[in-house]
Amino acid sequence: MLGIVAAVLFFVAFLINAADLSTSDAFSSTNVMLLGLTALALHVAGIGSGWARRR
Repeated sequence: MLGIVAAVLFFVAFLINAADLSTSDAFSSTNVMLLGLTALALHVAGIGSGWARRR
């Protein structure tokens, strides 16, 4: 799940950068990219990868 979130955040960062949109400092393409990297790191670590029933 977090892998999909990371992909969407990377795409949004790409669109902001490619369209050269002037956004606020909190919503810059670099900050969106860093959020995507955080989501990707959590996904690789196994957090949010899916629902697992523990036995």
